[in-house]
Amino acid sequence: MTHELIANNLGVRREGVTQAARRLREAGSIDSRRGHVTVLDRPKLEGRVCECYDVIKNEYDRLLSIERRGATRAGKACSPSGAVFRASASVV
Repeated sequence: MTHELIANNLGVRREGVTQAARRLREAGSIDSRRGHVTVLDRPKLEGRVCECYDVIKNEYDRLLSIERRGATRAGKACSPSGAVFRASASVV
């Protein structure tokens, strides 16, 4: 997942993503190298986000639960996390 891809998805300049990633790396929240982002300290990262994070996360979880139920009914296999799409980001 490149800075340019993140910027395009967020509708911001790539330079802003690069600066934010640098700050998060310096804070020890993430590690990022050549298209890969690894979350090193999720609680620290969540502490730096705006209050909209909970709203977005709850909606994401709700939509995934609907997708999981639909996939189960259709006989499709879901991943253990229920995710249909997984970017090249990881949590340790």
